[in-house]
Amino acid sequence: MNASLNHEQQRGASRDRRHVELREFLRSRRERLTPSDVGLPDPGRRRTPGLRREEVAVLAGVGVSWYTWLEQGRDIKVSDDVLDAVARALLLNDIERAHLYRLAGLNPPQAQSAPSIPASPQLQRLLESWAPRPGYIRDRHWNFTAVNDAARLVFGYGDTDHNCLVSFFTNARYRVLHQHWADTAPAVAAGFRADAARYPDDPEFDRIADDLIQVSPEFAELWARHDAADHSSAVKAVDHPEAGLLVFEATLFALPEHPGQHLILHNPRPDTDTAERLERLMRSQPGGATPTIN
Repeated sequence: MNASLNHEQQRGASRDRRHVELREFLRSRRERLTPSDVGLPDPGRRRTPGLRREEVAVLAGVGVSWYTWLEQGRDIKVSDDVLDAVARALLLNDIERAHLYRLAGLNPPQAQSAPSIPASPQLQRLLESWAPRPGYIRDRHWNFTAVNDAARLVFGYGDTDHNCLVSFFTNARYRVLHQHWADTAPAVAAGFRADAARYPDDPEFDRIADDLIQVSPEFAELWARHDAADHSSAVKAVDHPEAGLLVFEATLFALPEHPGQHLILHNPRPDTDTAERLERLMRSQPGGATPTIN
């Protein structure tokens, strides 16, 4: 009886969390638009930013009361067609549209939570063979499960760095090295929110975000935007004190045999001298005989 009750309580908490996220997401998307953005007459200065709920309802072809209930996070019946109409009215991109579906409990299907496990010996060997290029593996919560020596040296990761998101916003050395930190930060926060929506029953995402809000004003501000975005590739420029400017193309690979884990590999940008600088940097370290980058 108690087990059944706990299960129902967990389901209820998950549903409530999704409703809150849905409400805040729709409100934030509505407030970022102006009437002229969606082809409506511009009435001039308004007391509150963005579109009104009535305007979104008209654009989506739904009742004002129904849309109001949706934005309030009420437990109402929704369909693919209606969510598509709302997404079009709010000018959502593909990632935001998928995020809306997940928050509404519809397709794309929710990913199943899987236990976080250390990187396998095979993956460890892969990271080692990637040297002298930086690489690491993170789990679904963005915790590091393996980091090669090149990533530690190039990005300034130390023994206290356990989570990719937390390190991005709190590791002072990483922040100084990262040449475009401020420009990249919004995409990092949005990527973590999109991943969290894939696991609505997993409270660890909330715990990580809540803890980070307490120590990083920048993250707190970005998290309050409720942006969600894909974060599968990036260009990282590092102004290293020993090697100088290093520019990498970073690519994220899902590991199907290890659910929730991703391999992030960094390759020197071909139109730079990053490969040569990286090899010299790695050779300068104790025991620094390193493979040549091909």
